[in-house]
Amino acid sequence: MISRVLAVAGAGVTLVGVVMLLALAAQAGWFGPELRVGAGAVLSAGLVYAGSRIFAKPGGRIGGIATAATGIAGLYLDVVAVTVIYDWLVPALGLAAAFGIAAAGVALAVSWRSQPMAVLILTGVAVCAPILTGGITLSLIAFLAATYIASFTAQLGRDWPILQVARTLPVVAVTLIGIGQAADWSASDAESLPILIVSALIAIFGVGSSAELLRRNAGDTVAAIALGVSAIPVLVVGTVLTPWTASLVEGLVAVGCAVVIAAVRWLPSIARVVLALVGATALLQAVLVPTSIELRPLALLVVAAVMVALAYSASSALAYYVGAAFGAFGALGYLVTSPPVSIVDQRYAADEFGTLVAGILLVGVAVGLVHVGARLKITDKNLQACWIGAGVVSLYALTSATVALGVAAIGGNTGFVAGHCAATIEWMAAAMALLILGLRTEKYAHAALLAGLSLTAASVAKLVFFDLGALDGLFRVGAFVVVGLLLLFAGTRYAKVFAERAAN
Repeated sequence: MISRVLAVAGAGVTLVGVVMLLALAAQAGWFGPELRVGAGAVLSAGLVYAGSRIFAKPGGRIGGIATAATGIAGLYLDVVAVTVIYDWLVPALGLAAAFGIAAAGVALAVSWRSQPMAVLILTGVAVCAPILTGGITLSLIAFLAATYIASFTAQLGRDWPILQVARTLPVVAVTLIGIGQAADWSASDAESLPILIVSALIAIFGVGSSAELLRRNAGDTVAAIALGVSAIPVLVVGTVLTPWTASLVEGLVAVGCAVVIAAVRWLPSIARVVLALVGATALLQAVLVPTSIELRPLALLVVAAVMVALAYSASSALAYYVGAAFGAFGALGYLVTSPPVSIVDQRYAADEFGTLVAGILLVGVAVGLVHVGARLKITDKNLQACWIGAGVVSLYALTSATVALGVAAIGGNTGFVAGHCAATIEWMAAAMALLILGLRTEKYAHAALLAGLSLTAASVAKLVFFDLGALDGLFRVGAFVVVGLLLLFAGTRYAKVFAERAAN
């Protein structure tokens, strides 16, 4: 243990020395550029050679690994300095050279069967490179992306979870910081294009490489987590883009996740869940970012309805849960844009047709979630409670939508009163439908009867305690007459059915 600590400490101190030679000496004007770069390269190459000699000797494994890893990281940093500080290499050639050094270093770690060596190389580069690039810059992100890609092959056929972390975290962290800096600068879409490309590249390679690791080992939890972590930058990059551009990007991310889930059949369940979360988050942004506050509930509920329909047709629990999440967000949004006060006070009544459509969709989503959930055996244990919840949500949404329709179509207090008149009739009609369902099906007879009678009582209570004071003129008369007729029909129907049953 002591030998390992000393070896790692020695590697760190040596790399700091190399950085001082390449960057700080340049700032102080010591030596010439050629001498500084040449000295760094010779020192690093010498460390690699010395490390290989030490490794070959008895008891030299730890020292050889630390020494060689220091040399490889030093060579990588030398290329960074040549490209960024001295501009001796164009960025493409510099990245290619850095990629080759990282790949060779990781290959040496593989041949020596040493995960710590690969981790030491990547960690050393990640810690020291920002000093040479002058902080978090696009150049730094590109060089760390090169190490991220170059080091992947070392994980094939090996259980090296620490390397997965050392590969993924640095490039994701610096990319997120870069996105934050671009957001602070209020960069245009054109200026944000490089960071968008890098974020997309990290996500694509992260998903692809993690999928390959999971194909070889379905129980690789670290790979599944890394899959999600690698997608974080592309989920955040929308903050530096215009709303519609961000919506397009996140929409493509959501589609990509859906395609991977559908096409890659052998993905384990944990990876599917992670991809579903990434896709749902991207889709949520694609829906919310470009839309106004008033239309957001409608947009969310449209997505929820589509996902519930997909869950029904494909018998997909994953699609069901995504639809349920969007439905919950849509319901909360609907409650914000159409609060209870908008139903009871004409001054606050909503008058947009978007509220009407969203209310109807909310009814469909609430009922659909319970129905599809029962079909997929998700809501079996609490089916009655789920139907009660869906009924309450549907009743509120239908009332709000009907009042909004009245206000939007007729306007003013007349439209508000007309909407409530229609809403009361709708309540009673729904109660009648439930009571008839209770008569026709034995399976749901008790629940339907209880729900129908409860809704009947609620309709009469609304009629007496709210409509009697809020409605006037023909609307009040119409509400009382229609509700009364429906009650008469219900009583007559039940009396007939019970008489027939008694006769039989």
